[in-house]
Amino acid sequence: MKSEPTVFVVDDDQAMRHSLKWLIESIGMKVRTYASADEFLGDYYPGRAGCLLLDVRMPGMSGLDLQAYLAREDSRLPVIIITGHGDVSMAVKAMKSGAVDFIEKPFYDEVLLTSIRNALDFDEKQRALRSQRAEIATRLAELTPREHEVMAMVTEGQANKEIATTLGVSAKTVEAHRARVMEKMRANSLAELVRMALIASGDV
Repeated sequence: MKSEPTVFVVDDDQAMRHSLKWLIESIGMKVRTYASADEFLGDYYPGRAGCLLLDVRMPGMSGLDLQAYLAREDSRLPVIIITGHGDVSMAVKAMKSGAVDFIEKPFYDEVLLTSIRNALDFDEKQRALRSQRAEIATRLAELTPREHEVMAMVTEGQANKEIATTLGVSAKTVEAHRARVMEKMRANSLAELVRMALIASGDV
């Protein structure tokens, strides 16, 4: 069962937390709020669906420090930086560290909600891609070393005769390997096999 995405709000300003919670819940989204980075880390566990709405300047661990910590822990949670003290260098640092958006206070409600929707959409797509990648890796593990070679050459656009010459085997042997690759990878077409190879390599 797919878990409901949550918008995690980390902001030391209580009034801002309440305001953001009301705004986000008003359009039917699930929200959890935290007064500090430490409070968030005490409750969060990797793999939760959603996005993180993160204030920059807070007592203790700053928003950018929390963002950096999550990146080191390989968290895939999309981060939206929100601050009343933003400047260009801070925005650049946040975006280079992987933030999906940077919003300065005060902001229009719809601007923030659009950013949240985009972040949740991005998270859902990335989760689906990671699931696909794991499934493809399982299928790849079923291939023999020679089938791996044939798949690599096929997905690079080489014809059976070229592959046969390179490997020093007959074209019929290549055809047999190719058929087994298609079957084991559960690919219905060459285009589908190429996409699987791209996903597996991280190029998609």
